[in-house]
Amino acid sequence: MQFDRKDLSDDQLISLYKTMLLPRLIEEKMLILLRQGRISKWFSGIGQEAISAAVVSAMDQDEWIMPLHRNLGIFTGRRMPLQKLFLQWQGSAEGYSNARERSFHFGSREHHVCGMISHLGPQLAVADGVALAYKLKKENKAALAFTGEGGTSEGDFHEAVNLAAVWDLPVIFLIENNGYALSTPVSEQYRCSTLATKGKGYGVEAIQIDGNNILAVYDTVKGVRDYCIRKQKPYLIECMTFRMRGHEEASGTKYIPSEMFERWGHKDPISSYEIHLLELGVLDADNINQIRDFYRKEIDQAIDVEEKQIVPDSAKELADMYAPVPDFPESENALPAPESTTGRPEKRMIDGIREGLMQSMDKHENLILMGQDIAEYGGAFKITEGFLDKFGSDRVRNTPLCESAVLGAALGLSLEGFKSVVEMQFADFVTMGFNQIINNLAKIHYRWNQPADTVIRMPTGAGVGAGPFHSQSNEAWFAHTPGLKVVYPSNPEDAKGLLIAAINDPNPVLFFEHKALYRSISGPVPENYYHTEIGKAKVVQAGNMISIITYGAGVHWAVDIAQKQTDVSFYILDLITLLPLDYEAIREAVLNTGKVLILHEDTLTGGIGGEISAWITEHCFEALDAPVIRCASLDTAIPFSRDLEKNFLASARLEESVKKLVDF
Repeated sequence: MQFDRKDLSDDQLISLYKTMLLPRLIEEKMLILLRQGRISKWFSGIGQEAISAAVVSAMDQDEWIMPLHRNLGIFTGRRMPLQKLFLQWQGSAEGYSNARERSFHFGSREHHVCGMISHLGPQLAVADGVALAYKLKKENKAALAFTGEGGTSEGDFHEAVNLAAVWDLPVIFLIENNGYALSTPVSEQYRCSTLATKGKGYGVEAIQIDGNNILAVYDTVKGVRDYCIRKQKPYLIECMTFRMRGHEEASGTKYIPSEMFERWGHKDPISSYEIHLLELGVLDADNINQIRDFYRKEIDQAIDVEEKQIVPDSAKELADMYAPVPDFPESENALPAPESTTGRPEKRMIDGIREGLMQSMDKHENLILMGQDIAEYGGAFKITEGFLDKFGSDRVRNTPLCESAVLGAALGLSLEGFKSVVEMQFADFVTMGFNQIINNLAKIHYRWNQPADTVIRMPTGAGVGAGPFHSQSNEAWFAHTPGLKVVYPSNPEDAKGLLIAAINDPNPVLFFEHKALYRSISGPVPENYYHTEIGKAKVVQAGNMISIITYGAGVHWAVDIAQKQTDVSFYILDLITLLPLDYEAIREAVLNTGKVLILHEDTLTGGIGGEISAWITEHCFEALDAPVIRCASLDTAIPFSRDLEKNFLASARLEESVKKLVDF
């Protein structure tokens, strides 16, 4: 192995050695603890230490790094206290994730380290978002994300690299190519000559280097970082390396040919570099032994700490799923009193959403809009038409067709204090970003107290003859996921107020807006900037015979049938928020009539109505005078034909459901 110190001082050479050595010695201790049963799992990076040590030394301390499970050197290089790290690995409540996460699935804002999730690709898009924040703030910084050679096969890799190229983002994608994704060799992973060529295919400069040569990695990362900042462009680095242990300790290494261990053993990054430093006279054998002894004592002292017993606290667990929501100023605290509607201008649903978005952009200079065709074109439904002229292309950003990468970028923006609104062209297309929402955005605050300050706009619903891929009602998918908030307005006033509230909420909010209601309904909407409280349902109509609990288009179906069947006194409750549900309002609806019909456009099986029905049966059974009835759409895909679509929708069976309750 050829080392080139270039202009590095002796102290810098020694610092790189120490940064690389500490994680190796920690790993040796961790393997002992694993055998003793003091930790449950370990993903070893032995043989790959040069990469993390060089990266953490080349990047500034306040630049975000997105490491994976073999990057111990990032955590130690960022000077995270060893004692707290050991507590984390032992599953202690005093670790970085309150005992909620394992090994390296945690992050720290203080140290600018973003915690990984088990799905390896999404970290890359988060780095895009951080790099975008640096670019918008005109800071001379770059973000860096790790992936493995296996991770480059995931769609997230391609989306993230392409987005960085299109947006000219100062981000470094670093591939640790250690030859195996668990047991799958590279021969079964890709056919390109090098992974660096994947970057060049997207118009991104790329290079392949020896990942075991710490000086080569350090010099490359430092130079690439300068390039990314100077040129405001991304770069891809492929580091060739090898892991000397299994994917994780339980998997072993039997699938790897023995000659590979012998060959890579001669290229061990630490022993090779030690020899080089000895040859230079920078260190001698005594110096090396002293450094090793010092670190071993430090490690032993860090381990030798009495853990506090974990005392489960359900209230705290539930509370910590969400970041605290700041109070609204008194002047923007809520809507004017209902009786003061006289004189309010009539506006359509689409106008309420547009106005809430426009006023939020005025209010929050750190609010970024992202989505397909939302800039010059104004979005598929023209809600953002004119926004580009007013707020500029930095804040109103067209995206490639890459839902996952954009949602990951939204999280990256949040790391740097930005808010974002991501528009799904249709709610159906959110499936392409499902992982980012469910596993990254929803869980991040619970895992390491990091808010995910983004709103995902979801044009949803049927009634426009758009067929099975543009008309689905998929809100129940997300209402099942703690950490998310799910809102669904039924009228222009609430659409504006809920959107404002969602943007002010530091948690990820799914904002469902019914396409068929955009231009078909109108109502009074206050001109001022106000919010409609998330988590509070609203009584649309009082009555004492049948309660209809509904939301979205269902509210209008309920009002229509109440107007037709004047002999039945209907109590109509608009849920407005599906996560969290307003259970007190639901209880009140039950108590008012004793007969409950739950109405929604979503299909019957697995719809939100099943959850509400179960809760009513469990908590309000004695108040019921009849079984809870669910009226929902057919358990089929949504058909294209208008006649078939009408038959599909819950509204086709609403009269029958009401009659069943009346006759009971």
